[in-house]
Amino acid sequence: MREMQTDRIAPEHENSVNWPTVAFLILFHVASVAALFFWSWPAVITAAILFWVGGSLGIGMGYHRLLTHRGYWVPKVIEYFLIFCGALALEGGPIQWATTHRIHHAHTDEKGDPHTPRDGRWWSHVGWILVPPAELLDQTRLERYAPDLISQRFYRLLNRFYYVPLIMLAVGLLAFGGWRVMLWGTFLRVTLGLHATWLVNSATHMWGKRRFSTRDDSRNNWWVALLTFGEGWHNNHHAHPTSARHGLRWYEIDFNWWGIRLLQFMGLARRIKRVRFNRASTAWQLVTGRVKSRRSYEGA
Repeated sequence: MREMQTDRIAPEHENSVNWPTVAFLILFHVASVAALFFWSWPAVITAAILFWVGGSLGIGMGYHRLLTHRGYWVPKVIEYFLIFCGALALEGGPIQWATTHRIHHAHTDEKGDPHTPRDGRWWSHVGWILVPPAELLDQTRLERYAPDLISQRFYRLLNRFYYVPLIMLAVGLLAFGGWRVMLWGTFLRVTLGLHATWLVNSATHMWGKRRFSTRDDSRNNWWVALLTFGEGWHNNHHAHPTSARHGLRWYEIDFNWWGIRLLQFMGLARRIKRVRFNRASTAWQLVTGRVKSRRSYEGA
């Protein structure tokens, strides 16, 4: 394994600072600190519920396991609802998010990975957001890695105006809950959610245990899993990317998987891909419904 680089700010390619993003992050962090001085129980409860809506329903179940990897199927109205929840996390449009993550899987911890800690811990956590790699802004990359999403008008529209749902929510929180609820439910909640997701890019490629011998540095990190509703079981995920289940043992808490199982119980989720341990072959295998498959994911 290559020695991890921690002294570089960015990979060796032409980049430019995204100043609007820098201003946005400064604003949200300052407002988050201010929110701590204007707390109330309605504000805290609202932020907690929205943290789950944006982080679990939206990012974990929607953007990641459904949209990017197609680990399960739901009716379009449910799919669009989950992706709308993902927009409330303010992590970018669905096409851009899926493209970035698919590129990450295609070049994990190698040249071309947009946020590997091998290019620096700071870079993997937030640096790549502030100074985005040029290839992530290339339209041809979107067309190559996410043609299934670009073909749908809903995703093209939401990818362009992904911030509108959060603005609508903020206005509603302000109107019906006041400044305290708005500060906690918008600024503090979004800021914490961003850092939680970024920890999957950084911390789970540096700290934790490895169940599978993957070609990358991915690790299972329990505390990141708790912060992200199950996304921290990252080594499991990189070994079986299309699996809708990331926590493979009973003690690996995976709220996102439980949410998918609930949809299945309600008759709303089908064709669920999951990893199960085959005692006969003493190996983990990817199962889709009743059909077993040994196919591996090689990127988009």
